[in-house]
Amino acid sequence: MVGYRKRRRIIALAKGRVQGVGYRAFCADHAMRLNVDGYAKNLPDGRVEVVAECDEGTLRQLVELMREGPAFARVEDVAFRWEEPTGEYRGFEAVI
Repeated sequence: MVGYRKRRRIIALAKGRVQGVGYRAFCADHAMRLNVDGYAKNLPDGRVEVVAECDEGTLRQLVELMREGPAFARVEDVAFRWEEPTGEYRGFEAVI
């Protein structure tokens, strides 16, 4: 199929000052602009988890944006792993 890009999935964990600074909304805004499906949510240990599905190039772009973060964030690290996509998400959500 011409122009087809295989969907991939990442589970990304952002570490640093990423809660209470608009980080989830930042991730959601960029993910929606990139047409990425998934979610961003705060974890009890202070990290933010992002589960995202799209083509590999777009997901790599999202990870780079996550490493920058919004103005008041201080992102120390974004680690991620590849998984098989499930197709369970439509759109992107900042989970409360």
